Amino acid sequence: MDSPARQLIALPVGTRVVVRYRIDGGFTDALGDLVHVDGESCTVRTRRHGDVVIRLDSVTAAKPVPPAPPRRPRRF
Repeated sequence: MDSPARQLIALPVGTRVVVRYRIDGGFTDALGDLVHVDGESCTVRTRRHGDVVIRLDSVTAAKPVPPAPPRRPRRF
C-alpha cells in the first residue's frame, strides 16, 4: 500500500482533501482544497486557517473527500 504522502502526490491539484499530520505535542488535520504539492510539501487551502503548508514527512494520513456542502444563509 502507498504511503499517505505518496497518495497526496498522486492527487490532482484542486482535489478536496483531509490531511492528518504531526505537530509538536500531537497531531492535527487540514481540510480543504489541495493547491500545491511537490516532493517536499503540500499546501491545503482551508476555510479557517487559509493556506496551510504541510511537510510530507509529517503526514500520517490523507485522502480525498467529497465537495463541501453549500453554506447556509446567515440567520438574523
